[in-house]
Amino acid sequence: MRFLSHLLVALIAIALPTQQVLAQSILRDAETEALLNDMAEPLVEASGLERGNVDMVLINDPSINAFVAGGQAVYMHSGLLNAADSALEVQGVIAHEIGHITGGHIVRFSEGANAASNISILSLLLGVGAALAGAGDAAIGIFQAGQRAALGKFLAFNRVQESAADAAGAQFLSEAGISGRGSLDFFGKLRNREFRYGYSQDDESAFTRTHPMSGDRIATLRESYIVDPAWDTPVDPELQARFVRVKAKLFGYLSTPQQTVNRYPLSDTSVPARYARAYAFHKDALVEQALAEAQDLMASDPSDPYFLELHGQILLESGRPEEALQSLRRATELSGNEPLIASILGHALIATEDPARFDEAEQVLRTAVARDRLNPFAWYQLGVVYAAKGDQPRARLASAEQQVMTRRYPDALRSAQVAEAGLEPGTPDWIRAQDIALQARAALEQIRDRN
Repeated sequence: MRFLSHLLVALIAIALPTQQVLAQSILRDAETEALLNDMAEPLVEASGLERGNVDMVLINDPSINAFVAGGQAVYMHSGLLNAADSALEVQGVIAHEIGHITGGHIVRFSEGANAASNISILSLLLGVGAALAGAGDAAIGIFQAGQRAALGKFLAFNRVQESAADAAGAQFLSEAGISGRGSLDFFGKLRNREFRYGYSQDDESAFTRTHPMSGDRIATLRESYIVDPAWDTPVDPELQARFVRVKAKLFGYLSTPQQTVNRYPLSDTSVPARYARAYAFHKDALVEQALAEAQDLMASDPSDPYFLELHGQILLESGRPEEALQSLRRATELSGNEPLIASILGHALIATEDPARFDEAEQVLRTAVARDRLNPFAWYQLGVVYAAKGDQPRARLASAEQQVMTRRYPDALRSAQVAEAGLEPGTPDWIRAQDIALQARAALEQIRDRN
């Protein structure tokens, strides 16, 4: 049975990219998340899913990819945003991934895996029979044929799901009044990469593909898109401008400073270029140049919370938290207390090392985690301010929140137990400490069972 188990592990690795999320970092940025959510909103509504119930998650990975992995979350690689030229292209990808969600494709993964498993088990039994009859070479051939048949069965199932998601995505774009031009443009980019890297177009190669070839997908989808009333609808200029900004911001944050300056030279005084260079200079410890770019951005729009956030972040991370407070307070106010921005303000208040500011820091951070519990940075900062104020039980509770979120289950269990012992029984914080301890114990038991 060892051969069969290895085959099934390989199939699971193909179909469930969840492990990518565990192995790579999630990028969180208030402006980027707001953009992705606004891109997805009309498509979520068109799909019949509830608004606000689909999470958009950005993964730090330069490859061009997006996927769903259980629940109602769309995971998108940073490389995809870098490769796209328009908001329409990204919306085409989002529509496709929502098609996987509405089609229940992750839930139905077992259908394809079971079919592949049945073929593999049959080949195993036939191979054993051949081996017992003395036909060793025939047994090996049967094993290999069974493995190939099982893999082919599963990949064919996967390709059917991809085609179904393409069709659903096209329907969602149409109902949302969004042109399919972006979807075709993006598939065109993928097709060019297939040719560039020598992916074969022949029938033999088709056997081992997880997705239909991009050329075939373009031909199929074009017929639907060109007759759709939304075909000639241009991209929303405001959404496109926001996309170009975020793309530049992301490039400046992830690329080397030299790569950023090469793409966005000093002669380019546009908002996206200044955005990218501000991050590049900051990464290169060129504080004054970074601040100059941020100040030019603020001058272009003094009420933009993201420009103010950037200015405050540069000052904070350059060891000037007192100077950062004005910009970060204003950014938090203008963004409606956006949790990610508020958590930076809380950090700056703590970093001043002024006890008179700790009450404000606690209030800001408690509000941030109340609105976004999945924010390890905010929980860590809240733990710091509790510890500074001498409230050790709540400091350990905040640590437990952060630790269970980052899968440090033994640490989370210990912190939750210490917090529970020091908190007043029956209070919400005491109950939360119990919940975290139960969650950590259950996770540890699952890990032991798997091992």
